[in-house]
Amino acid sequence: MISISVVFLVVFLALMTGIGIWGMRKTKTLGDFFLGGRTMGPWVSAVAYGTSYFSAVIFIGFAGAQGWQFGLNALWIALGNAVIGAGAAWLVLARRTRRMTQNLDTMTMPSFLQERYGAKHLKPVAASVIFFFLLPYSASVFKGLGHLFEKVFGIPYDAALLIMIAFTGVYLILGGYFAIAITDFIQGIIMFFGAALMVLVLSGQGGGYFEMIKQTAENYSVHIPPAQRPSVLTVISLVFMTSFGTWGLPQMTQKFYAIKNEQVIKRAALVTTVFALMIGFSAYSTGAFSHVFFNPESVPKNAAGGIDYDLIVPTLLTSHLPQILLALILLLVLSASMSTLSSLVLVSSSSVAIDLYPSRIDGKSGKDRSVAMMRFLSAIFIIVSYLVSRFQISIIVYLMSLSWGVVSGAFAAPYILGLYSKRVTKAGAYAGLLTGVTVMIALFFILGSSQSPLAASIAIVTPFAVVPAVSFFTRPPKKELLDKAFQGI
Repeated sequence: MISISVVFLVVFLALMTGIGIWGMRKTKTLGDFFLGGRTMGPWVSAVAYGTSYFSAVIFIGFAGAQGWQFGLNALWIALGNAVIGAGAAWLVLARRTRRMTQNLDTMTMPSFLQERYGAKHLKPVAASVIFFFLLPYSASVFKGLGHLFEKVFGIPYDAALLIMIAFTGVYLILGGYFAIAITDFIQGIIMFFGAALMVLVLSGQGGGYFEMIKQTAENYSVHIPPAQRPSVLTVISLVFMTSFGTWGLPQMTQKFYAIKNEQVIKRAALVTTVFALMIGFSAYSTGAFSHVFFNPESVPKNAAGGIDYDLIVPTLLTSHLPQILLALILLLVLSASMSTLSSLVLVSSSSVAIDLYPSRIDGKSGKDRSVAMMRFLSAIFIIVSYLVSRFQISIIVYLMSLSWGVVSGAFAAPYILGLYSKRVTKAGAYAGLLTGVTVMIALFFILGSSQSPLAASIAIVTPFAVVPAVSFFTRPPKKELLDKAFQGI
């Protein structure tokens, strides 16, 4: 198994390195590095969005935990992710985002918010939120992937981290977004067919997919007592957080900035939805099928005697998949992680290189001068992610748990309402951003980490009431600013 994995890994990583070198030749300006020159077609854009959406977390810890605890209800998460988080996001946000960011000549979420609202200090505030909460999120992805290699494939945790960091750094630092998009497309193909084969093989061992669904439902009712099953509110909040919550994440909305033209949007929406359906249903079906392959006594346990959710799916796969397919699944998880990591690092480093870097230096455009800074900061952020993953600083662990809710809560309302309403004011945008951050942090500590999906959902929704309320009582934006932002919309 290890020899097959090594061969697959060497070929895969060599390909990623080659794409990074190719992308470097096409990267001349900051716009090339961060947005690929706004030249991405529907297939590449759609798959890049999908691969950034799903990381190793969904295939390992998340699918195992939700599949065992939720049973077939976990499939609602997959459906919500595909329909709301993928397809609807493209149809609702992509056209206005691309057009308005071009009108305002912006490339990042903080820059967009500053220019859209004429808010001088909003950009550094927004950039700080991204820096402090997306960087720990990227570190958590590194951590999850490192443990997968360690527990399932026998590769030491430190060695796995170094491998991931080295090769993610190579193609990201050299090629920027162009290299990310092309590698995401290749990784997406691996993810799509690997996920399909995984479910096909597992289902075949239980009499087919629908027979497995039937057995899962029957066994779940025996394995999980009614008192231990998640409430309807828990299921809804988790679906909402992981679906609508992506609408406010900068690493996802960046994909809309980079598309070649508006004609690609409908095709990209369809492709992304199909991709997300395959990945989501494959991952959560596998997690739910754990009720067929395990019982409460045989399910993997941790040292304290509790269920080790991170080991459910790896144990299931290593026990029931042929070696060559297991090696392919390794590439699937690796692909999911590297694509998510590259997007996170690119957006995090842009928060400094673009949003906090001086706009003009020695009479030259800061945008042109910032390409070297972007490469340098991408390298620094990757190194910091490694250190955080390696040493697990306690405060960073809290930031990891908070990251999704804080970032989406901060940006979703100011961003989405800013695309559609001319009445939203600078004060309303500030209020929305600060409300999202404050509510998420407060509820996280009040409700506890186990209720973080509910806390995140409330943090995302609340600013949609606060932003219009504050805007109603404050001075509207200048007509010139609105005319520029909404030109052609």
